[in-house]
Amino acid sequence: MISTKGRYALRLMIDIAAYSNGNVVSLKDISNRQGISIKYLEQVVSLLTKSQLLISVRGNNGGYRLVKDPKDYNVGEILIAAEGTLAPVSCLQTNVNTCPRADGCATLEFWQGFYKVVNDYVGGVSLEDLAEKERNKIGNDYMI
Repeated sequence: MISTKGRYALRLMIDIAAYSNGNVVSLKDISNRQGISIKYLEQVVSLLTKSQLLISVRGNNGGYRLVKDPKDYNVGEILIAAEGTLAPVSCLQTNVNTCPRADGCATLEFWQGFYKVVNDYVGGVSLEDLAEKERNKIGNDYMI
């Protein structure tokens, strides 16, 4: 299961991709649009900057901006930055499976296949794909 931290990391990155127009975006603005507390966003943004997905700009007009173009991010790298891993079971969390039961495990192949499907899916969806959906919602939010 993806934690709140992972879900909020994805929402934060989509928000920046959709609203930045090449400029920095403040946590206050993200907080207002997303309904997420600034305190929680500070924790999430720390993970994303450490993973070099975001750049922090200090000062009165400071905020955050993407390191790369939104099309060059995939959802998997964002979720992994927040979650650490997307492995469905602990024995798949590292490159080397050290489980003493791995050789005779009746479910290992299933979990490996499941993990591959998840990674293929999240790796195939770009931040731009999701930001475009967000921008379309913005464009349809008007009143006469």
